[in-house]
Amino acid sequence: MTRPVRVLQFITPSGFYGAERWILALARNSNHEKVVCDLAVTRESASQDLTLAELYPKEVGDVHYIDMNGRFDLRAIKKLCGIIRDREIDVIHTHGYKSDILGLLAAKRTGIRCVSTPHGFSGKTGWKLATFIRFGTHMLRYFDAVVPLSEELLSDMERFNVPRNRTRLIRNGVDLTEINEFAKGRDEQAGKSRRLGFIGQMIPRKGLSDLLRIFDQLYSEDNLLQLQLIGDGRQREELQREAEAMDSHQAISFLGFRSDRLALLSGFDVFVMTSSLEGIPRCLMEAMALGIPVIAYDIPGVDQLVEHEVTGMLAPLGDRETMVSMCRRVLSDDAFAKQLADNAKQQIVEQYSARRMAQEYQALFEALVSGEFGLARAQSEAG
Repeated sequence: MTRPVRVLQFITPSGFYGAERWILALARNSNHEKVVCDLAVTRESASQDLTLAELYPKEVGDVHYIDMNGRFDLRAIKKLCGIIRDREIDVIHTHGYKSDILGLLAAKRTGIRCVSTPHGFSGKTGWKLATFIRFGTHMLRYFDAVVPLSEELLSDMERFNVPRNRTRLIRNGVDLTEINEFAKGRDEQAGKSRRLGFIGQMIPRKGLSDLLRIFDQLYSEDNLLQLQLIGDGRQREELQREAEAMDSHQAISFLGFRSDRLALLSGFDVFVMTSSLEGIPRCLMEAMALGIPVIAYDIPGVDQLVEHEVTGMLAPLGDRETMVSMCRRVLSDDAFAKQLADNAKQQIVEQYSARRMAQEYQALFEALVSGEFGLARAQSEAG
C-alpha cells in the first residue's frame, strides 16, 4: 500500500473496563507507520466515563466525540459518515452491540470495510437491552470480518450464524510495556501484604456476592487479610450492603473506578475471579502478567488462560468451599504460589501480548483494504 491503512475504532463507552482498555492497548502497540488509528466515542450523558478518549495517545490518531440524544440515537450514523469521509477512513472497527449497529450502517453508507471484535455478551438482562443485543448479534453476519478474541466467542459466532469464512480468531492481548512498569514495584513489596482482590464491573455475571462470602470465611480464620474490589457498576450498592452485614466488613474496601488500577493490582497477593460468564478477561491476564497467583471459577474463556495447578487454580462454578480451600493453599504455600505466578507470567508473555495482537490486526486490515481477505472469502464461498 502507498499509504497507511486508516482505521476508525468506534465504541460507546460504559466505563474504562476490558473493551476500552483493549482498544488503548491495540492503539499503543500498532505500527504507526502502517496504521493510522482514530477513535470515535459516543457522548450520551454528562456523567458518562470517557477515560478512554482522555488517555488515547495523540500520536496514534485523532479522537472524535459523537453526541447522542439518549442511549441510542440513529443520527450518530450521519456523524460517523462525516468522520469517515473527512478522515478518509478505510476500515471501521466496532466494539459492542450499539457500535456494531451504528458502525455497520455507516460503513455500508460510505462503502468502506467494517470489522467487529466481540468482547463478550451479557448474561441476564432486561427485555429492552436483550432486544438490542439480539439485533446487534444479528448484524454481525453482515460485517466484512468478525474477530472474536477467544475460542468460546468464536463458537458463539456459529450460533449467531456468522459465516465461518468471515470470522478470524485473534486472541486477546495485554500491553506488556504498561505492565512492566508496575512489575518492579511488585517485586519490591513482595511478602509485605495479605490482600485478595478483584478488578472489573460490579454486575451480576461477575459473581461478586460469592467473592464476599469466600473472603468472609477466610477472614474468620485470619483477620489480617484484606479484600479490595476495584471497579463500579449497577450492583455496587447492593454488594456494599451485603458486605456491611459481614464480620469481615472492616477489611473489605470498595475502591470504585481507579486510574491507578495497575498500581493497586500489583499489591494483590491473590487475584480472585468468581464470574459465571467471560470472554478472555483482560483483568485476569493483567494479574498473570504481573506475577500474581490467580484463582477463578472454571468457565469458558477463563479455561483458555488458566491451567489448573499450572498457571492458576480453577474451582467448579459456584463451588465456594473449593475456592476457599484454594485460597488457603496459595496464601500459605509461598513456593507453590510463586510457581503458579511464574508459569502464568511466562504464558502471557509468549501467547497474549498486545504487540502480537496488533500485528495480526494490521495484517487483517491490510488484507481487507487490498481485497485479499474478500477474495479468499469469495473463493471459499464458490468452492
